[in-house]
Amino acid sequence: MKKKQIKIQIILVSVGFILFVLTYLYYPSLNKENLFSKQSVKKDSKNSITKGNATTFENLEFKGLYNFDKPFTVQSDEAYILNEEPDLVYMNNMSVTMYLNDGRTITITSDKGKYNKITYDCFFEQNVKATDGNTKIFAENLDLLATQNFVEIYNNVNLDYATGNLKADKIDYNIETKHFKVSMFDESSIKMKVIRWKI
Repeated sequence: MKKKQIKIQIILVSVGFILFVLTYLYYPSLNKENLFSKQSVKKDSKNSITKGNATTFENLEFKGLYNFDKPFTVQSDEAYILNEEPDLVYMNNMSVTMYLNDGRTITITSDKGKYNKITYDCFFEQNVKATDGNTKIFAENLDLLATQNFVEIYNNVNLDYATGNLKADKIDYNIETKHFKVSMFDESSIKMKVIRWKI
């Protein structure tokens, strides 16, 4: 009788363990893979020309999701993809629009940039402008790391926000928490103007 009860308990524990593994480990990773495979990254281009080791595009647009639920759009007037780097798109007049869960819309533009079609990371160069409607950022370089909800802004950074403005060499900005870390490349001080509002 005891041997039979032990066997039943072992079977029940085994079934429970298998259900736990399937529910909390296997199923979420399966859903994640399905979500990535179903993402609609859309390319709209009126003209594409292949010359030598590159394919060039006009009016290129990519659409998709990052972090599973946040839509984004990447656009460019002119772009090209090198045959040896098929995941990178080099863009002129690059523009990215991101729609966040809290209702904010972030728009980033630059004269030049790169977009990684696999990781959704964007690298902006020259005359970078970024805004969420309240905060405005101007710089020479901005790296948007979509996989980390993280923006690295550097080289001649000017940030204008509701309570003031600042100038720095580098700002690390967390999109979700809205916190930024300000630093200089050398030991010089950060120039910041803070306005206090009386209520």
